[in-house]
Amino acid sequence: MNLEILHVDVQNFINDQLQQNFAKVAFQKNPFPSIEWLAILNQIESKTKAKEKLPTWFATKNILYPPKISIEQTSSEITARYKSNLISGTTLIDLTGGFGVDDFYFSKKFKTVVHCEINAELSAISAHNFKQLNALNIECKIGDSDLFLKQTDQVWDWIYIDPSRRNESKGKVFMLKDCLPNVPENIDFYFSKSNAILIKTAPLLDISAGLSELKNVKTIHIIALNNEVKELLWELKKDYTGNVTIKTVNSTKETEEKFEIPKNDSVANYGVPEVYLYEPNSAIMKSGAFNAISTSFNLNKLHAHSHLYTNTELIEFPGRRFKIDQQLNYNKTALKNILAHQKANITTRNFPESVENIRKKWKIKEGGNIYCFFTTDVNNHKIVLICTKI
Repeated sequence: MNLEILHVDVQNFINDQLQQNFAKVAFQKNPFPSIEWLAILNQIESKTKAKEKLPTWFATKNILYPPKISIEQTSSEITARYKSNLISGTTLIDLTGGFGVDDFYFSKKFKTVVHCEINAELSAISAHNFKQLNALNIECKIGDSDLFLKQTDQVWDWIYIDPSRRNESKGKVFMLKDCLPNVPENIDFYFSKSNAILIKTAPLLDISAGLSELKNVKTIHIIALNNEVKELLWELKKDYTGNVTIKTVNSTKETEEKFEIPKNDSVANYGVPEVYLYEPNSAIMKSGAFNAISTSFNLNKLHAHSHLYTNTELIEFPGRRFKIDQQLNYNKTALKNILAHQKANITTRNFPESVENIRKKWKIKEGGNIYCFFTTDVNNHKIVLICTKI
């Protein structure tokens, strides 16, 4: 870690390049020969990626950035803040510290946070940044976190883990046992060090698969940003054997859509399209709570596998809402007369053709204010709903 990169002239140069084309910047002559050019380029590229995802880091002077892969893999500030509001206490240990975004927010809720990171350079970068951010109650430990746990008698209020997939597991079904650390294998050991564990996993992990590998799961949080699921959070409590609560949240610039899945089994109501159409947000879609949406909001489901809902009166809803302007049977005559050569936004739900094929077949351009849902109704008819977004 070359601290010369923090010199005011170098930092000014880095900041000046943030709005420039990175490919063109890379071919410039290095104006600071005592510093490796690739190191400067890495700061430019990673800081650019941090602007929207990590605005506090971006706005703080003399922050050091790791390779861009670490920025891409780290939590955003929005999801880190959400995590920090779930738990609190005196002590927390993070077994997979990384760039330390989560720990920065945990440090606001705990008296002491220990950041464990096996990569010495990344640990040093995080330690430096914590000082710049005035997060002085975070202690950085370099090395294997499991080994550190074995060597200490301390018991923690919370253990936090963000397992990473082993390289050889790429292409396989995502299982926690294929990650480092191997949480299912070590869970009893972790519970000897804390009664409470919070695990972050990628959205690729199937919820039923995670439940089959883990025990003592109390709550699962499904976190989406701008309707894209970013992470799953698993709260584990030692000896807990009750029902698992599933909570979903979708954060946008305008609002925060929260929905807790009812614990009792739900039976959906079904019906044909009426006045309004509702599409659940991605966090709810990930939960699989399709029947619960029908019963919780008193909506009719279009089909068991379509996951679209309808009613006659507009309601508040955790997802997109549309006014149904027209319903078409999916046939050549209807599509040719109404949609061919038009501009429209297309969504398919429980439909045998892809969006790409539909656009190509009917020469429908992308965009505009028309929203078309190609789906299957309760009578197993292929239909097209032409809508206006509310």
